[in-house]
Formats: sequence, structure tokens, C-alpha cells
Amino acid sequence: MVMLNFKNREEYTFYLQLYLKQEKREEFCKDFLSLHPTDQIDIFQEFSEIQRKLVYQYLSTEELSNIFVGLPVKQQKIVISELDEHLVPTLLEELSADDVTDFLSEIPDHIANYFLERMSKEDADNIKKLLSYHHDTAGSLMTTEFITALETETAEHIMERLRTEAKDAETIYYIYVTDEKMVLKGVLSLREMILAEPLDMVANIMKNRFISVLPSTDQEQVAEVIKNYDLIAVPVVTEKDVIIGIVTVDDVMDIVEEETTEDIEDLMATKGSVDLEVGPLIAAKRRLPWLIILMILGIGTAGIIGQFESTLAEMTILAIFIPLIADMGGNTGTQSLAVVVRSIALGNLDEQNIFRKLLKREALTGLIMGVCCGVIAFLIALIFDISGMYFGVVVGISLFFTIVISTITGTIIPWVVHRLKIDPAVASGPFITTINDIVGLFIYFSVATTLLQYV
Repeated sequence: MVMLNFKNREEYTFYLQLYLKQEKREEFCKDFLSLHPTDQIDIFQEFSEIQRKLVYQYLSTEELSNIFVGLPVKQQKIVISELDEHLVPTLLEELSADDVTDFLSEIPDHIANYFLERMSKEDADNIKKLLSYHHDTAGSLMTTEFITALETETAEHIMERLRTEAKDAETIYYIYVTDEKMVLKGVLSLREMILAEPLDMVANIMKNRFISVLPSTDQEQVAEVIKNYDLIAVPVVTEKDVIIGIVTVDDVMDIVEEETTEDIEDLMATKGSVDLEVGPLIAAKRRLPWLIILMILGIGTAGIIGQFESTLAEMTILAIFIPLIADMGGNTGTQSLAVVVRSIALGNLDEQNIFRKLLKREALTGLIMGVCCGVIAFLIALIFDISGMYFGVVVGISLFFTIVISTITGTIIPWVVHRLKIDPAVASGPFITTINDIVGLFIYFSVATTLLQYV
């Protein structure tokens, strides 16, 4: 298998495109199929429509399925639209059940049903069942292609079956031990199978204690189970412990990426905008409500300045440091927000940790940062007002309290939101920033008004 790097990929792509142009099928297949699947996928996406149609002719549906499964949904739709209609059901049948489910869930129902009607009845019924589960649950993620064994079988017999059944299974690293009614009794790893004596009974070498999830289990919880227990796959069972599928670690990687993207979107109040297929009108529709809310909250900033208009009139130099105070409060709060949201996502926070560890640490961190930034701001303020040190004191003290309070605010707000059973990412960066802008300016002008008689 050839492994490409960034330097030789461009050259390799050129030669493959040249083979396609000259319609040299044998040379193309030999070089293209010798590549690592990841490189095949990357290079395939650089082909033109004419070149892709030649690839459809040169490769078998099994070889094409290995490329199709790694393509983004947008590219998968293009492939389906370009393929001969009779080849589409054959291609889909080559994919794992969970991969077919993922693709069909992304296209209109009437088109999905059209393809399902042209697949074998057994495969179609299986896919329909998977599509019936709620999105973002274990049921929608699982595959029904796995290896099972009976307690009465021997290690030798199972190894023989693996040689014929492994090709159609999603993974063979776990063998799931069931009774005749598919009730899960235990789990056997491939390692244990290899180390066992040929005539050892499954009942004697299997593990009776196992981890499983329900089809209704949220996908984030499934990912957490696989991560916490270092599993390659986790079985999905009914309330009566009947195994109906498995969720594999490669599916979990997709979940982690998806959930991380969602958290980033929530933190930045850009829900759904990372998807480049979303048009500007829809993107604006999703982001505009947050901006309107933040704009209304931002009026509070104007209100603060208006309330201290007389102070600002007597000390116009105060206006110079308004952006500094506001920005530092927002930035500090956003840092604490990111720490809390990530800690909650990783399951590291509980009632004791939030007060005993995190809040205490963030408060002390805020004090240290407040002192350092306050002193620096004091020195900078002296440059702008060399007539005395009082203006520097105003700026230094204001920035100190702003940073300390913003750190605590950025810690408490997402935790409170989390306790209210709301996604803590809703307490987004822009929201925290706006709140801390108001708090920071209020502190700034309050300190200035108090010390005005000395300036």
C-alpha cells in the first residue's frame, strides 16, 4: 500500500488524471487501488465530473463503496446523482448499515424510499428500522452487523465461523455471547479467543459483566461510555437485554467532532453556521436573534455612560480607557466560560468540585490576574495623565475589580444554566461579554465618581 505525503500527492494525482484522460483502465486501477483509502478519497475529490464517471466504470461497487463512505455528505450526493441508477442500490448494499442510515437520513424521504425499494428486502427492512430511531441516539448510530456466539460453542468453532462471517461484520474484536433469543449473556474479545484452547467452551472464557446502552441513549453518553471504558464497540440492547446492534469507536469519533462543533457554535452564538452548505439567508436567520438580544443588552452600556455623564464631563480622559475596561471584562469572562463548559462536557464537574475546586481556583486566578493587569493599567494611565497618580489609581482599581468579578461571573453563569438542565454553551461568549461590559463600566465610573474629589 502506497502512503502519500503532501509533496508527492500532487504528482501522483497528475499521473492518475493522465491515465483517465488516456483511458488507461489497467494502469489507473493498479496505481489508484495501491493507495491508502484516505489518499484515495482525497484524490477522488479532485477529479472532474468526466473523470469521476470513468472511475465509476473502472472500479467495482465494493471498491467504490470504500471511497463513498469517507466522502462528505455533499460529495456523496454528487456521486449518487452521477452513478447509473441501477448501480446505486448495489453500492448502498456494500456499505455498513449505519453508513447507509447516515446517508439516507441526509436526503429527502421520497428519494431515500426510492432507493430502499430497490435494495434487497432484508437490507431495506434493516435500514428502515435504524431510520426509525430518534436522531442523535444510540439506535440511529448503531450497526446491526456484528458477530454472536452461543455459550455452548467452542473457541475452535467460533474461529472457523469468523473466517466466513468476519467480512460482513463491522468489527470482529468483540464476539457477543447470547442465548437462542439473542439475550446478551456476555462478551468475548478476539484476544481471549486466540489465547483460548481450541476446545474451551465460550461459557468458560467469556466475561459475564459487560457495558451496554439502550437504543434511546443520547449519542454524547454513548461516546462517554466508550471513552471511559476504553471500548472499541459498545452493544446496544433492549430493556430485556436483547442485543440489537453495536456502536463502534469510529462512529464515536464522528460524534465527538459533531458535538465539539455544536459547542463552538453555541459559545460564539453562531448556531448552525459552520455548515458551509447553509446559505447566507439561513445563516443570518440563525445568528440574528442572538445579535438582537445582545444589542438590547448593549443598551445597558449606553445607560451606564449616560448615568455618569457628569463624571465623564469633568474627566473627559476617562473615555480613553472605556474600551480597555470593557474588553478586559469580556475577555476574562469568556476564558472562565470556556473552562467551565469544557469541564462539564468532560464530566469533571459536580456539586463539590464546582465550589471546592473550580470556583475557588478561578477566584484566586482572577485576583492574581487582576493585580497584575491593574498595576500595568495604573502605569499606562500615568502616561496619559502625568499631572497626578489619581487617574492611574482609578483605572488600576477599576480593572482589578472588573477582572475578578468577570472571572467569577464567567464561572457561575454557565454552571447555573447547566443546573437548570440547559446546555451550558447557551451562556455563550457574546452573552458573557456583554454582561461583563456593563459590570466593568459600572465599576469604572463608580470608582471614578468616588475618587473624583481627589483628581
